[in-house]
Amino acid sequence: MTDNDISITAQVTPNPNTLKFLLDRVILEKGTIDFLKSEDAQHSPLPLALFQLDGISGVMVGTNFVSVTKTMNVDWTGLAEPITTTIKETILNNEQLVDEALLESTQSDDNDSDTIKKIKVILDQEIRPAVAMDGGDIIFQGYDDGVLRLYLQGACQSCPSATLTLKMGIENRIREDVPDLKEVIQVN
Repeated sequence: MTDNDISITAQVTPNPNTLKFLLDRVILEKGTIDFLKSEDAQHSPLPLALFQLDGISGVMVGTNFVSVTKTMNVDWTGLAEPITTTIKETILNNEQLVDEALLESTQSDDNDSDTIKKIKVILDQEIRPAVAMDGGDIIFQGYDDGVLRLYLQGACQSCPSATLTLKMGIENRIREDVPDLKEVIQVN
């Protein structure tokens, strides 16, 4: 396979306004970076190029995928092919596709309580990989008084089933190891 042979597969996500474009190569070594507007992507050629297309309202770049969210008034029929073309052209023309300084870490640090460390391990090892399969990501924002605050990215951000995912999936799973968990909430 030459560099010009980039395989990209568009996949539907639970969010009807977001498609996940799966690539046959690594874009980021780890994690995800979420771009909510073109101004966020000024030093990141790939999302910046995608924001130049009409109807794009969000771009999330993961290890080997790009999740693209469209505005409500645009149909995927005329957008999926230009997105695929833009991704391929940007990869071929740029050495660095995103500003990796924007990566957020959920790694535990020495100041984290045992409960927070436990939550971060569950998020990183179980929940984030599962959510990434649907073109999204979940970032730990804090845990106080039994309330876990999470930031949803990519396909998860405006997904109709996000509340169900938070309450039935994530909350139930973390409560298995953290019984004092009262609730999981989404923060913006």
